Amino acid sequence: MRTIFVTGSNGLLGQKLTDLYYTLSDRILYASGRGANRNPNKEGYQYVELDISDFDKTRKILSEIKPDVLINAAAMTQVDDCEFDKESCTLYNVDAVENLAKVCAEFNTHLIHISTDFIFDGSKGNYKEDDIPNPLSFYGNSKWEGEKKVQKYAKSYAILRTVLVYGVVADMSRSNIVLWAKGALEKGNPINVVNDQWRTPTLAEDLATGCYLAEKHNAQGIFNISGKDLYRIDDLVREVGKFWNLDIEKINEVSSDTLNQPAKRPPKTGFDLTKSIKELGYNPHSFIEGLAIVKKQLNQSRV
Repeated sequence: MRTIFVTGSNGLLGQKLTDLYYTLSDRILYASGRGANRNPNKEGYQYVELDISDFDKTRKILSEIKPDVLINAAAMTQVDDCEFDKESCTLYNVDAVENLAKVCAEFNTHLIHISTDFIFDGSKGNYKEDDIPNPLSFYGNSKWEGEKKVQKYAKSYAILRTVLVYGVVADMSRSNIVLWAKGALEKGNPINVVNDQWRTPTLAEDLATGCYLAEKHNAQGIFNISGKDLYRIDDLVREVGKFWNLDIEKINEVSSDTLNQPAKRPPKTGFDLTKSIKELGYNPHSFIEGLAIVKKQLNQSRV
């Protein structure tokens, strides 16, 4: 019986990890987050309130549990917010990661850490694990610094990089590209969508499965875990509109410069998944398959 400890379990990925692991009879699951447990499913695992920026409390809890594997799904991920609140961004994306890496090393815990395509400048796309990072934003830089903390302090680790995660979270407190596009098009008003950025959108369940595969295989090093379909953002939004039979004529193509966003985005990312497919057996859904899963979950949430 392996013991798994998930941080950030109130977020989209964290909830998907909890939902996945609690079904496995050969795993003991601890889920943790700041504040109360927001997952409506509270059976089959133990929830622990934990702010991973607090080193002493983090060490105390992990010294008692001594998990075999810790999956760090906690991060400050709102890209523009990170530009405005660099102190909090550094606290959770760098300092807290250092805390986890040090504690995991002390208790021989395998650390699985989630990173992002935003560590790259987006000049070429289809990035491989050994491509050289060059972040454009404070968020991207913080995640790159977090990766370096893992590599420096953790004895056993896997870094999983992902792209534009989407899906349905239980309390619907946070949106994502798919839910935003669907909601905006349903209102029937014109929307501006960038036509100069490309991504490989990632279903949250696929990312959770990637974490499980990394845990199962005791994976070491860096792995790309994302969707397999590359879309320009405006085309991605059109696919969402077509899937729900919404009016895609309301989509206005604009360049990134016209949005005046505080944080600069990489133009073209997306990942080469060869390593993850070969070494982990990773097999993500297509984007259209992912939309079908989202639709089913949204329908179930209304019942």
